[in-house]
Amino acid sequence: MGFCIYDSYFSERWTYRTTIGLLSTQNRFVPNYKCDTHDNLKAVIGGLYSEISLVMATILGTYKVPQFTYGSAPMMTDNSKDLSFYQMAPNEAHQYEGILQLLLHFSWIWLGVLVADDDNGEKFLQTLMPQFSQNGICVALIERVKAAYITDIFDMLKWGSQLYDTIMGSRANVFIFYGETQSMINWRWLLHLPEMGYTTMGGKGKVWILTAQMELGSLIYQRGWDVQPIHGTLSFTVHSKELHGFHNFLVVRNLSRSNNDGFIRDFWEQAFTCVSPDSDVDREAKDICTGEEDLESLPGTVFEMNMTGHSYSIYNAAYTVAHALHVMLSSTSKHSIITEGEILKLQDQQPWQLHHFLRGMSFNNSVGDKIYFNQNRELEAGYDIINWVTFSNQSFHRVTVGMMDPQAPPDQQFTINEGVITWHSWFNQALPLSVCNDNCHPGSRRKEKEGKPFCCYDCVRCPKGKITQYVDMDYCIQCPEEQYPNKNQNSCVSKVVTFLCYEEILGVTLASFALFFSLVTVLILGIFLKYRNSPLVKANNRNLTYTLLISLLFCFLCALLFIGRPVKLTCLLRQTAFGMIFSLAVSCVLAKTITVVLAFMATKPGSNIRKWVGKRLAISVVIFCSLIQAGICTLWLATSPPFPNFYVHSEILEESVLECNEGSVTMFYSLVCYMGFLAIICFILAFLARKLPDSFNEAKFITLSMLLFCSVWLSFIPTYVSTKGKYMVAVEIFSILASSAGLLSFIFFPKCYIILLRPKLNKREHVLGRKY
Repeated sequence: MGFCIYDSYFSERWTYRTTIGLLSTQNRFVPNYKCDTHDNLKAVIGGLYSEISLVMATILGTYKVPQFTYGSAPMMTDNSKDLSFYQMAPNEAHQYEGILQLLLHFSWIWLGVLVADDDNGEKFLQTLMPQFSQNGICVALIERVKAAYITDIFDMLKWGSQLYDTIMGSRANVFIFYGETQSMINWRWLLHLPEMGYTTMGGKGKVWILTAQMELGSLIYQRGWDVQPIHGTLSFTVHSKELHGFHNFLVVRNLSRSNNDGFIRDFWEQAFTCVSPDSDVDREAKDICTGEEDLESLPGTVFEMNMTGHSYSIYNAAYTVAHALHVMLSSTSKHSIITEGEILKLQDQQPWQLHHFLRGMSFNNSVGDKIYFNQNRELEAGYDIINWVTFSNQSFHRVTVGMMDPQAPPDQQFTINEGVITWHSWFNQALPLSVCNDNCHPGSRRKEKEGKPFCCYDCVRCPKGKITQYVDMDYCIQCPEEQYPNKNQNSCVSKVVTFLCYEEILGVTLASFALFFSLVTVLILGIFLKYRNSPLVKANNRNLTYTLLISLLFCFLCALLFIGRPVKLTCLLRQTAFGMIFSLAVSCVLAKTITVVLAFMATKPGSNIRKWVGKRLAISVVIFCSLIQAGICTLWLATSPPFPNFYVHSEILEESVLECNEGSVTMFYSLVCYMGFLAIICFILAFLARKLPDSFNEAKFITLSMLLFCSVWLSFIPTYVSTKGKYMVAVEIFSILASSAGLLSFIFFPKCYIILLRPKLNKREHVLGRKY
């Protein structure tokens, strides 16, 4: 295939002129007039810039000439959708996704964006800005970069110095630069400003992310500039492979051996700043080219010995046209021997006929990459992620560190090997951070700053009882009920299960008192059984006395049910046993009080009350009063029985109190109130009978015991409500022991004193009030 190469000079005017010239007879600028059968145009590869490609397409599209673009895809309008484009670079949407995944992988959420001031730059912003916001990424600044020309160099220097100071003063350590090859020249110019003395701010290391359209290049005056500022840069590039033999082909190229290469002399003179021996320019101003200069000695910013992404795209475009022409020729000749006539017939084919074969074209190039177009006439390929490593001799090396492969499974499309990435020396080879402010560590949460982007926030310590387990959480969370926050409030720790147990001092003390009073009760019961025939024991129904002592014994012992680990059985027995036993005890005291009152009333002449005095009345009172309490307990157990439960709202966060939940608080207080009602009735009757004539009036001691009993249980209710956990249990045990001890001491200690120490008073005459 023959070819012609033209320069657009970055000018739309020259681009129109050259494109029309392609459609004319060679060396004759006559549009629509072709008289040369050997130089028929079949396809065009170009241009490097999207605007130039679009200008070319307006002419070529009229003639349906296939156009292969290898730079940025032009912005299509409704009028340009039918143009004959074949995009040799992958769809830019894959590059956008790759940039987003790269930022998310390294948690870079505060960044700057520089874009070329053109339609593609605006498309880049409109596409990625919403995606950044949706993924928690904020943009610190957005700058549109215009091409720098000599005519406005001073304005550009002023603007560039301001932009450089803004970039270096920003907390953002990551900057994305979207543009084309011309933007690369602007970028290098921007980073060179400190060396030019146009900014006083010292250079800081930044992570630059460049897009695939930006190939490293230099103008003549930039070739000696330091390349260290670009050290550690990450860039996307069209996926490519090194072609076999390409490096060796470049090594043997020189001015002497390339007489047939029309470009070699111009390139050689500019690359080595020399003049050819046969040149007409002033030879005194420059050295004479020897023709044997070594291309490998040139800096990488001037000439790379490896094939770049753009070159690889051009290579594939040329072979795509060749394969399509081959298929078209094979189809035309029907696999016959190609003759000169067939070649002429092929040359007579029109360019628009090539589209049919290009759309279905699929082949493997020389390095094994499959080349084919999708339905949008875009090359199906991916992007490589390159890390630029520079050296002190102005050379640099491209290291492939990752890839964005749209053909791979969704979870494998983006890959990155951060272990081989070389960062700028500013970061001391540590992973650069790019955040608006320092991260909020576990134990604190983020709080938005008013008037600032959502990536900028303050860190606020979690309130008491809450935690955050991860970095930069928006809300503090409550630990589960059985756990509590640790000291740093970054994790939950299981609470220590506590209850009133025998191993602690409080539990041992209360249990000791319960056993002590139980032993005392047993001793008193033994005394009364031993002296059961004495007048003092027989007085006021000794069976009631025995019942009262036994019930008091069980009152002391039932306090032990409240100590130890609560289980279902003990929870069911605690309050019901306490209520029944205490009701029995108070009923016995009430029966004794009624017996005392009725006994003295029966001594009056003509009294009819004598028939009520006796054991039957006392037994009836005890049974009746106890049955009412039994009914309350039965209803309680049938409707809402107590059960073991963890009390997690303890004042001590580290503890979870295992207690017996009362089930129904109403039934519990009904039980206590009924017991209190019996005690008040008993107290009133005993108080009224305290002055009845008798040497040993038991009503006086019952009054004192009931006064203590009522005082204890009246103070119990507010104290019980105001305490929690095991101390609430201790309050109830104390009330049980105190009230039981009061009954035991005030009613039975005086009798034991007389029986044991004053036996002379234990006589019938003295008990009945007869004096000697």
